[in-house]
Amino acid sequence: MPFAKTILLLFFLLPGTGLTAQVTKSAVSSRFRVPTVSKGKARIMCPIFHESRYPYKGIGLKFGDPFALSYKFYPNKNWAFAVDAGKASSGLYNKYYRSVFKGYLPDTLSGEQTISYLAHKVNSDWLLEAKFLYQWDAEKISKGLQLYAGLGWQWRATNITYDYLYEDGFFENKFGKFTESRFTYGPVVILGFEYSYFSLPISAFIEIEGYTDALIDPGYKRFQGGVGLRYVF
Repeated sequence: MPFAKTILLLFFLLPGTGLTAQVTKSAVSSRFRVPTVSKGKARIMCPIFHESRYPYKGIGLKFGDPFALSYKFYPNKNWAFAVDAGKASSGLYNKYYRSVFKGYLPDTLSGEQTISYLAHKVNSDWLLEAKFLYQWDAEKISKGLQLYAGLGWQWRATNITYDYLYEDGFFENKFGKFTESRFTYGPVVILGFEYSYFSLPISAFIEIEGYTDALIDPGYKRFQGGVGLRYVF
C-alpha cells in the first residue's frame, strides 16, 4: 500500500534512528590531506628581484625597432643600466631614406641635367644603444610589475644603395646607382615597464623611445620601441 511505504521511508530517514546516510572516506583517501603552504613560500613565486639579493644581470632579445640582443644590469632595486645591440627595422625608415636622397646629389648639375630617385636598398642598418634607467614598483597595478624611465645614447651605422635616372635634356638618359654610408648618433628618452612574476627567472618588458639625431641630420626625431624577454641571473 502506498501509505505503508511512505511510513517505512520516513522511519529510515529520521535522525534519531541511527540509519541516516553517512559519507565516509575510504581507507586509501584517508591517508591524504590537502597540502598547506607557509605564508613565506606563498609570497615567493618569482625567484628574482628580491631586495636582499641584488645585483642582478639579465640577457635576452628585444623584438621591434631595433631587433637586438639586450643586456641589463641591476645594481639595486631602483637603478639599472642597459645595452641593446642589433639591427634597426629599416622598413620603417623607407620614407626617410628616400627623402635624404637629394642630399647626395652633386651641386654641379646644369639647367638641363636632372637626377631622379628610382629606388633604394638598405644593405645594413646597425644600432648600438646604452641607457641609464630609474625603476619603481607598480605592485598596486599588478604583482611583479615595475615601471621605468631613463636617458640614453644611440649610435647608428647605415649603408644604402640608391638607384637613379640621369637625364640631360633630349641628348642623354641613363640609369645609375651609388652607395652611401651613414653614421650618426643622438640622445634617447625611454619609458617602459617590466614584468617578472613568473615561476622562472625571466622578465618580460615593453618600452618606447624617442630618438633625436644630433650629427648627420640634426633635429630629426623618431619614435622607436619593442617588446622582449630576458633571462635574469
